[in-house]
Amino acid sequence: MVPALRYIRGACGPALGGFPGGFSSAGRPAPGRSWPLCQGGRPASTRSFDVVVIGGGIVGLASARALILRHPALSIGVLEKEKDLAIHQTGHNSGVIHSGIYYKPESLKAKLCVQGAALIYEYCKQKGISYKQCGKGLMAIDCPYTGIVDYRQVALSFAEDFQEAGGFVLTNFEVKDIELAKESPSRSKDGMKYPIVIRNTKGEEVQCQYVVTCAGLYSDRISELSGCDPDPQIVPFRGDYLILKPEKCYLVKGNIYPVPDSRFPFLGVHFTPRMDGSIWLGPNAVLAFKREGYRPFDFSARDIMDVIIKSGLIKLVFQNFSYGVNEMYKACFLSATVKHLQKFIPEITVSDILRGPAGVRAQALDRDGNLIEDFVFDGGVGDIGNRILHVRNAPSPAATSSLAISGMIADEVQQRFKL
Repeated sequence: MVPALRYIRGACGPALGGFPGGFSSAGRPAPGRSWPLCQGGRPASTRSFDVVVIGGGIVGLASARALILRHPALSIGVLEKEKDLAIHQTGHNSGVIHSGIYYKPESLKAKLCVQGAALIYEYCKQKGISYKQCGKGLMAIDCPYTGIVDYRQVALSFAEDFQEAGGFVLTNFEVKDIELAKESPSRSKDGMKYPIVIRNTKGEEVQCQYVVTCAGLYSDRISELSGCDPDPQIVPFRGDYLILKPEKCYLVKGNIYPVPDSRFPFLGVHFTPRMDGSIWLGPNAVLAFKREGYRPFDFSARDIMDVIIKSGLIKLVFQNFSYGVNEMYKACFLSATVKHLQKFIPEITVSDILRGPAGVRAQALDRDGNLIEDFVFDGGVGDIGNRILHVRNAPSPAATSSLAISGMIADEVQQRFKL
């Protein structure tokens, strides 16, 4: 039995079209390639879809794949604002296949993680995608089911499956407007209407019957564009990683995690082996001053104003002031982070580590300053809202859970839109 979705108030559903072929040997562009738009920003051929998925990260691609495999007769398109797929949260995470032991029993997060991990392992075996089931724990809770994988490689494989099944990917398509067609909507041969117009920042547009949004760091803004509830707001938290020098990598044989603080969705500073043989240490969790702010001084005035005015961040800060100060301190001083790491491997010193990459987590926050820890899916009301399903909050372990989430989304789309 699939658990019920949380916060669902609206929906999404079908109709059809497609863009011209002539790109790869399969007649479709390689994953991450755009379909051409021309003639004043309009597609060279039909520009109508039964279902459009906004967001080319791992959850969006998994969802598009699940929908087209279940409904091969439908035309389904994925819109991604970047030139490449899966480069933000998917491409900046630790690569851990989580076991689900940290999450609240019977929560949607826990159920989807356990189910999703099994599906990811099986999918990687079928596709020949490298992974390691290296486990977690030594002289503590041993969890051999934990593994590692390159999630961007998995996401691009999802995109390839989707395109081979007849789906279309449009990159460099940053959504600016979602509205009802003002003119007579385009029709297919059987007269079916495509009432929703999705327009990008360059004035190009597609039309569709239904929309599924998987917009990650911009999920609240996309919801607001469609006339749906902007809450919960997304607050970006940056996580900085350190890298263990190669000559010290022998110290870490598997994932090593502390017991997480139940007050927060962050897992604490930990040791993560990577598929390339490197070892990542961290991350911390500090407020990012830009939604895609991977560097400490990346800044967006709009993003900061949204966080201060629209979200419950100020309340969160006051409620957890000491925690926030400690995270900022660790971000500035390597020695502070090393002290935490030495609790697990005393041999590690400051000279053994280097500063590494960072990721930004899209964390949903309510107006009272409460971090929303579980997955949130909803829609809206009205002519547009009733045709949309928003994936509003897909926190870690969303990558692990992606195939399980996609099955749930496909179920909901099928039920709500009578596909």
